[in-house]
Amino acid sequence: MHDDCVAAVRDAGALLESLGHRVEPGFPSVLADASFSGRFIAMWGAGMKTGIDALGAMLGRELTQDEVEPVNWAQVEFVKGMSAIDYSTALGAVADYRRQVQSWWADGWDLLLTPTIAEPPPRIGEHANEPDNPLAPLMRAGEYVTFTPPFNTSGQPAMNLPLWWNDAGLPIGVQLVAAYGREDLLLRLASQVEAARPWADRRPSA
Repeated sequence: MHDDCVAAVRDAGALLESLGHRVEPGFPSVLADASFSGRFIAMWGAGMKTGIDALGAMLGRELTQDEVEPVNWAQVEFVKGMSAIDYSTALGAVADYRRQVQSWWADGWDLLLTPTIAEPPPRIGEHANEPDNPLAPLMRAGEYVTFTPPFNTSGQPAMNLPLWWNDAGLPIGVQLVAAYGREDLLLRLASQVEAARPWADRRPSA
C-alpha cells in the first residue's frame, strides 16, 4: 500500500467523523482470502471466451489472434484447458464469496471505506502490451487493483471520491461501498462530502 493511499483513507475518515459519522476499523474477513482469485479465474476466462465468440458471430467469422489484445487472447487460450466442472466450481465459489462479503453489512455496518487503488494513478503506457509476456498488463493491474474487484464480484454499489491530493498534484481516490441496493446512501454521502470539500474545479498538475 502506497503511503499516499493510506493518507487519503485516514483523511477521509477524519472528514467523515467531522461531519458526524462514526468511523471504526473493520472489513469483511473474506476479503483477506487470497485463494479466491484462483477459484474465480475459470469464470473470468470463460466470460472472455464468450465475449470474443460473440464478436465473431457479429462479424460472421471467427476472430484471429492478431485482432485480439494479447492479454485477452492469453485468457482464452488458458480457459480452453478447463472443464465444465472447473466452471461450475468457479460459479459456486463466487456465490459463496458474494454471501460472505454481503453478510458484513447485514451485521450492522453502513459503509466500507477503502482506498480506490493501492498506488497513485498509473502513468499512461504502464499497461502496454508486451509480445513476449501477454499477461503483463493483467499482472501490472493486479499489483494495485485490490479494492474494486470484490464488489464487481459481489454486485454491491461503490463510489470513488477524489477527496485527497498528493504532493505531485494527483487525486488519490477513496472508495465507499454500500450494501446491495443502497445506492441512495452512497449518493447522499457523496453530496454531503462534496459540499464540505468540493473537487469539481480541481485539475491534476502532474
